[in-house]
Amino acid sequence: MADEGRRGEEDGGPGAVHQVFVVMESLLEKLKVLNYEEEILAKHNMKNLSRHYFVSSPFLAVNPGEQFFLFTVIAAWLINEAGRPFTAPQEHDEPNATVSNILSELRAFGVKVDFPPSKLKSGSGEFVCLVLDRLAEEALKRKGFSFRRPDYPAETTEEESVVEDNAELTLSKVEEEMIEEPDDEEENVMDLEALKLRTCPTDTEASSKPEEILEATVDAAEWSLEVERVLPQLKVTVRTDNKDWRIHVEQMHQHRDGIKSSLKEATSYLDRLQEDVGKTLEKVSSREKYINNQLESLIQEYRGAQAKLSQAKERYQQASGGVTERTRVLAEISDELEKVKQEMEEKGSSMSDGAPVVKIKQSLTKLKQEIIQMDVRIGVVEHTLLQAKLKEKSNMTRDMNATNLPEPATGPFA
Repeated sequence: MADEGRRGEEDGGPGAVHQVFVVMESLLEKLKVLNYEEEILAKHNMKNLSRHYFVSSPFLAVNPGEQFFLFTVIAAWLINEAGRPFTAPQEHDEPNATVSNILSELRAFGVKVDFPPSKLKSGSGEFVCLVLDRLAEEALKRKGFSFRRPDYPAETTEEESVVEDNAELTLSKVEEEMIEEPDDEEENVMDLEALKLRTCPTDTEASSKPEEILEATVDAAEWSLEVERVLPQLKVTVRTDNKDWRIHVEQMHQHRDGIKSSLKEATSYLDRLQEDVGKTLEKVSSREKYINNQLESLIQEYRGAQAKLSQAKERYQQASGGVTERTRVLAEISDELEKVKQEMEEKGSSMSDGAPVVKIKQSLTKLKQEIIQMDVRIGVVEHTLLQAKLKEKSNMTRDMNATNLPEPATGPFA
């Protein structure tokens, strides 16, 4: 995170480090417009994303595996929403292949990809937010949705009422304000004419003023109740007139005098700063020329070394390509050699093994026994056949003798 902070300060100032938070919040708003809660979260039974879910920060406790899976799922869904067919990734898919497919689809939208694919395997960070944000923009563009600037209502400035201290009020201002106030407020405002008469006594009253001290005959409790009753009516509200041009003129004169006095001091400081900067620039330019003259030979040597290094890199790449091919051929030959060795071992083990000879002897013994059994059976069959022939011959002889017997004579002596 510290490295990213330094890189952000070098690229676009100290605020560039926090740009990824702004991109993530914008991405979340776009996903809400695309209704990702029902399309993604409901199908995968996941919770809603936080405002900084895909931001790589040590202050956020997240699961990198879950982040990467959700990143691939959202990216595939956004690509499909943008009008290009993309198969949703599974948990057992190869991460490198999935990231490569997502980046190829991003390039198809015309987005320039100038970072390595390994930056997306963590499932969080600046490039993850950038990829999802661009895909969300393509999806919104296909749906015809675009963000517009907000319309703010016109603000109406109201004159603020300022309550001044009673000690600073003058009778002339009070009279003017009383004349301008409407009739419905006359009940709650003191009678200023009576107040003037009371504050400025007439000659008759002055002549009739008693010389001795007056003593009050009113009860203190009744006096307090009367004071509490009339106290709200004793408050005087005076509104300042913002249209008084004299006040503005005085303020303008004061500001002009302040600007003039400040400008004199600032001009002297700026002139001095200009002289210092000019001297410093001259010193820097002279030092730069001196260093360039001193290091010209070293720069030439460095350029020659750079050229030799590039040539050596080219030769190394060519040699590494030949080594790779030879390594592949060696692997194939090694596989064939292993197969030949395995066949030789099998044949050698079968040649040194006496089991086949034993099996042959057993087969011969069994064959001899079967031959003896067959001979006995053949003898029995021949004997049975001989007996059958003898019996048939005897039967034939008997039949022949029976047919050759003389016929009995016929006559009286028969």
